[in-house]
Amino acid sequence: MVPDAVDLPDVLPTDRLQANGMPTPRLRERLRRIPNGRNVLNLVSVWCQTFGVLVAACVITPHLPLAGALAIWAGTFLLIGRGYSLLSILAHEAVHRCLFSRRRANDLVGRWLLAYPAFIPFDAYRRQHLAHHRDELGPNEPDLNLYRGYPITPASMRRKLRRDAFGVSGAKHLRGLVMAVIRRSSRPYAMSIVITQVVLAVAMTLLSGRWWLWPVFWLAPWVTVWRVLNRLRGIAEHGGMEHSADRRRTTHVVRQRLAPRFWIVPFNTGWHLAHHTDMGVPFQNLPALHEELVAAGWVTPAIEYPSYTALWKTLGSGRVDRPRGGTP
Repeated sequence: MVPDAVDLPDVLPTDRLQANGMPTPRLRERLRRIPNGRNVLNLVSVWCQTFGVLVAACVITPHLPLAGALAIWAGTFLLIGRGYSLLSILAHEAVHRCLFSRRRANDLVGRWLLAYPAFIPFDAYRRQHLAHHRDELGPNEPDLNLYRGYPITPASMRRKLRRDAFGVSGAKHLRGLVMAVIRRSSRPYAMSIVITQVVLAVAMTLLSGRWWLWPVFWLAPWVTVWRVLNRLRGIAEHGGMEHSADRRRTTHVVRQRLAPRFWIVPFNTGWHLAHHTDMGVPFQNLPALHEELVAAGWVTPAIEYPSYTALWKTLGSGRVDRPRGGTP
């Protein structure tokens, strides 16, 4: 699935981009500016789109017939799974210290208002994720098991997604959290998550009068819906690629459309090659950096997949079909 060399023109450096695709200092200074005020609004938006969805369901459903209430709760279940995409991607922004310009505020918000509610051990994740950036798909890549081996057969893809959807993969992650609490070395990270989840569970119970709200509509979407969305995003970023100094050989380029940006790649995370080119650029400016890469001729239509559906189809086809001008 790695693009052919003929589709990777050697056009850098330019007056705006360095040889590795990173912006030159003047452009980099502009692209790396952090919009603090906008990110306060983004934080509020994320909480409204996660916990606000639960509040709305609690208010609306008592006044509906059973069929209508069940439909609302089913939609809520899916939207909470999508809420983990919002929380985790904005936590990822904080991991890169691109959420707020003040480091203390960035890390405090990233830990307690984004990562821990999403079951993410913030500091451990930061070390792991920065290792991913240092050695994409290399021998020290911490996420290699998620990316390697593609393309896989359709049957294998269905098995993986079925395990995700029915909680098998999520149960393993939940057991990992339990073991982290037991182990002394990892207990401080795990207990921060546990404390946050207990606070959420108590708050949901007291405010709604429904003891089952946290396990059914917070924990369960994390072990099911979120697992599917996270796998689909992860393999779309690096599945089937290879270890290389040229990031066009490590990271897929996918045309961004509304539906996947809503469900899977919010906050511009779908411009993933731009993110790996310069991980210090806030998500608001990733499309602008991507356009710089395109304008320089470094990113060409030949390496762009026309949609995530097309890329996932290739990843699960058991064969290699390169984009070739946007048509896989």
